[in-house]
Amino acid sequence: MKKLILGLAVTASSLAFAQTTTTKSMSSSDVRFGIKGGMNVSSLSKDGTLEDQGSKIGFNAGLFATIPVAESFSIQPEVLYTQYGEKYDQVVLGNRYSRARHLDYVAVPVMFQYNFVPNFYVEAGPEFGVLVSAKNKFKNETNNNVITESGNYKDDLNSFNLGIGLGAGYYFTDNIGVTARYVAGVTDVNKDRPNGSDAVRNNTFQVGLAYKF
Repeated sequence: MKKLILGLAVTASSLAFAQTTTTKSMSSSDVRFGIKGGMNVSSLSKDGTLEDQGSKIGFNAGLFATIPVAESFSIQPEVLYTQYGEKYDQVVLGNRYSRARHLDYVAVPVMFQYNFVPNFYVEAGPEFGVLVSAKNKFKNETNNNVITESGNYKDDLNSFNLGIGLGAGYYFTDNIGVTARYVAGVTDVNKDRPNGSDAVRNNTFQVGLAYKF
């Protein structure tokens, strides 16, 4: 939590500095607020590799503000509820079983965006997150029977998550657009990792819709 607060403080300072260095012609009406939501395809990787991953479908939803800082540059802070984790399937005696790890976060991405044209942008920036829920589920997918499901064990994991996002977006109108982003995890999901063991990091690909007011 301390790391998240520090990250938010740095972000707030950066935003304040950016706003003070914008042109005098820019007014508060230039800032656009909006809502967004979409699908996550997430996985957990060891030491940053992308091998032997099991992908899980989840969702993300939240609010954002697009703050112009120059003619073609903007900063977009967001507050999202986002579902990460992984899922593996296996077939045994004709039945398909799944083992899923559900990790839910409240995330604060801060994206630095560049507009090639007014309705198309690319972006990059950090994502700060706080773990709010962690559960495991073992399920027989053939008959939809949940075999075991663990309680919330988030206290056993690292409560802070840092990722780096790269993405793009396109607005069909002045209000409605589509977004895509890949977030690569930096911090270890595990709180107390044994010496010599691999770090486990969140990774996710997101696609969705955005609406600016």
